[in-house]
Amino acid sequence: MGSDASVLIIACGALAREIVALKRLNDWSGLDVQCLPPELHNRPEQIPSAVREAIVAARPHHERIFVAYADCGTGGLLDDVLKAERVERLPGAHCYQFFATSAVFDAMSDEEPGTFYLTDFLVRHFDRLVITGLGIDEHPELAAEYFRNYRRLVYLVQAPDAELARMARAAAERLGLAYAERFTGYGELATSLAAVARPVVGRATVPEEIVTWRR
Repeated sequence: MGSDASVLIIACGALAREIVALKRLNDWSGLDVQCLPPELHNRPEQIPSAVREAIVAARPHHERIFVAYADCGTGGLLDDVLKAERVERLPGAHCYQFFATSAVFDAMSDEEPGTFYLTDFLVRHFDRLVITGLGIDEHPELAAEYFRNYRRLVYLVQAPDAELARMARAAAERLGLAYAERFTGYGELATSLAAVARPVVGRATVPEEIVTWRR
């Protein structure tokens, strides 16, 4: 159970591993975390109501709440909820943008608009969220339709792992896309949570190597 002295992070379940890693790295004991189902990644229309319900339920126990979602395909509807509830969220349109940082993501998008992105989480759960989640397992012909405008797959790496890199490359091959890999670390997830944690712990630092973009 949280307290008024703590901050509640209401997070996308796809960020759970990264947020736990950042908490341990920085000793952010004053941050409580509640993760919503990662399956909402494929149902963005359900995100605003799910976040609102979590905020309302948390109010009696946490005076301060931060939402670890970007817009995530809600078309501004999540921001409408957060404005009404007076709660802030992560920057950007989606996790690819805040992991890579806005400037770098924009550069990648300009370089190749037809890019499909994966994060560590999405690589781990590619079959469940992409293949099964989009119905490709039962109807393989859908893959060509879903991805007909894509040219490459870029794996945005939060924590280097040889097995995840192998899995990401296999995903690109399965979809018939060129493969590229970029190390992002935790990007603006790290800096945003550090800013939220700072009033609780007095000082929150983020090692440079986990937020620096590397080619």
